[in-house]
Order: sequence, then C-alpha cells, then structure tokens
Amino acid sequence: MKKALSLLTVSAMAVSMLAGCGSSNTAATTAAATTAAATEAAATEAAKTETAAATEAAAAATEAATEAAAEAGSADLADKKVGVCIYQFSDNFMTLFRNELQSYLESLGFKAENISIVDGANDQATQTNQIQNFITSGVDVLIINPVNSSSAATITDMVTEANIPLVYINREPDAQEEERWATENMNVTYVGCDARQSGTMQGEIVLDLENKGDINGDGKVSYIMIEGDPENVDAQYRTEFSVKALTDAGVEVECLDDQVGNWDQAQAQSLVANSLAQHGKDIEVVFCNNDAMALGALQAIEAAGETVGTDVYLLGVDALQEACDNVKSGKQTGTVFNDHISQSHSAADAAVKYLTGEGNEHYIGCDYVKVTTANVDDILASLG
Repeated sequence: MKKALSLLTVSAMAVSMLAGCGSSNTAATTAAATTAAATEAAATEAAKTETAAATEAAAAATEAATEAAAEAGSADLADKKVGVCIYQFSDNFMTLFRNELQSYLESLGFKAENISIVDGANDQATQTNQIQNFITSGVDVLIINPVNSSSAATITDMVTEANIPLVYINREPDAQEEERWATENMNVTYVGCDARQSGTMQGEIVLDLENKGDINGDGKVSYIMIEGDPENVDAQYRTEFSVKALTDAGVEVECLDDQVGNWDQAQAQSLVANSLAQHGKDIEVVFCNNDAMALGALQAIEAAGETVGTDVYLLGVDALQEACDNVKSGKQTGTVFNDHISQSHSAADAAVKYLTGEGNEHYIGCDYVKVTTANVDDILASLG
C-alpha cells in the first residue's frame, strides 16, 4: 500500500512540472495525464492485491486458531479419566451401548487408557464397591447404569460428596431423586428414553393389527407378560403402559400370566414354555419387556408348535439385530427401537459439558421408535 501511494505522489509531481511549461504543450500534458491515470490504476490494483492477500492470511490464521483450539480441547479431554459402571455386561442391549460409548468417547479426544468400563455383574454391592474404587482413584466424571434404580440416592450422595459429576444412563432414578438434583443444584443428570413410551408403543403395535390382537375372536385380548427386573422403573413402565394402551383404546384384556424374566433369554424361554403348557392357544399376545426375553419366548413358542402371526403375537423392546431380523421374517410381531447410539453419544456429550464447566439439564431425553415390517429395513440399516 505504501508503494502505491509513493507512485501516485511521483506521478502528481510530474504532471505539475509539465503544466508549468505552458498550456500550448498539449501533447506533453496529455501524455503526462495518461501516464498518471495508468499509474493510479496500477496503484489501485496493487492495493486490492495487498488487501486480498491480507484477507487470505487472516482467514488462514483464523482456521489455524480454530484447529489449535480444537486440538487444545482434545488435549484437555485426553487427560481426563472417565469411569463407567454397567449393570451387567451380558445384557445384549448394554453391550451395544457400552461399545458405542467407548468408541464415541475416544472420538471426542479421551485416551482409551483413561476410559474404564466395569461389569456390575447384576449385583448392587459389587457395583457400589466399583464406584467407591473409581472415587478413590480420582476419576473426573462417572457414567453409571445402576444395578438397582432404587440405589440412586445412595450412589448420588457418594459421588457428589467427592465433587465428581455424574451421568446416569438407561435405568432412570425415580422422580423424587431427580427433583433433588435440581433442588440441591447437583451436577447430576439422567440420559435415556421414557420407558412409558416404549410400553405404549408395544400396545399400539397390537392395536394396529387388523384384529387388534384378538386372534380367537372372543372380544378380548388374552396375554402373558414377561417382565424384566421388577425394581427397574423401565420394567415397571413397560409392563403397565403396554396394557394401558389397549385399555385406553377400549380393548378388553385378560392377563393369563405375569412372570419375572430378569431381562434374560433363558429364563424367558422357560417361563413362556410353562405358560404355553398351562394356557395353550388361549394366549394371544406375549409381551416381553426386552428383546432378549422375546428371543427366549420365540424359542418356547416354536417348540410348542405354534407360529407367531397366526397363533400368537410377540412383542419386545430394544430392536436388537436378531429381533429385527425376526420382525422382517414374521417371527416377531414387533419391537421398539431403544436407540443406543443417540443415548450413548448424549451421555458422553453430557460428561464433556460437566468437564468443561458448561453444565447440563437434569434430564436429557430421547424417543423410542416402533418397529414393524413397515420400517424394519430402515432400522436394520441404522444398526449398520
């Protein structure tokens, strides 16, 4: 820019000198003017070039600063320690959840060696000891899938007294506990779906059938219920709201059997086999609180010589790969997609917000999705 201004100054001086020789020297004056105009244009172009170069340099500097900030953020997370407690590794859904959680945490910048995921083996005492060990080892944040939701208050107190932020996943503490987090301004949140919605969707899948679940045409839907852990709020809500969806729609129901399968495929197979032996073709719908138990129920149904879709309807929750394959082939009437991908990512994001001081709402929810033959291919595609 300084060069451009110097050229303009020299040009102006030349014009002044030529003008002093007299107005009769027209050719000289014209030539000088032309030279000045050309010089000014060149100076303007030089200024534009210099401005463009400065703009480009500024943009490059901004990009470099952004990348540096991102790298700095990753470096900060790399040094943070995350403790993750899973109620039971053998649970099909929680296996999908924890694997996705591990992968996503690493993608955010956490070092793999600073992510510790432990198996509670479906024993609250074991999990409580694991939490105490995490606190003693000085983790920076805890993500907990409690064995018993009823233990949440004790867990919360242990963790918050150590000034460690806490993210609950999958198994929701009760409303009173969640209200306490807000009242006492605790760094505690729950990430998951509302189990009432999943139960309602199971009932809606039955209602969408042409006969609304009444296979034998006697004016009522006779069902059996296979529950998960009776202390788990998800099991309670799925049990209640699957049937409530039917009764709210004016459908008469009859419960032939209600048993606890503890989320386990083998237990469910045995329970459904016993129910079929007792009630036979009177059973029109088998509600299972999760897909693992639905898989066990299917084994019992097929062993009894019955066919899903003809003799009985079968419902689950989670949208496990095998369950979705069964929905597609007609071996399972439907399931409900419990989105482990969005939930695990939201849990990790919540942990990061606590670590960076941003904070979270005390409830971070997501939606379930009904899965039937109409959309099962889309769900399978999303599962990869």
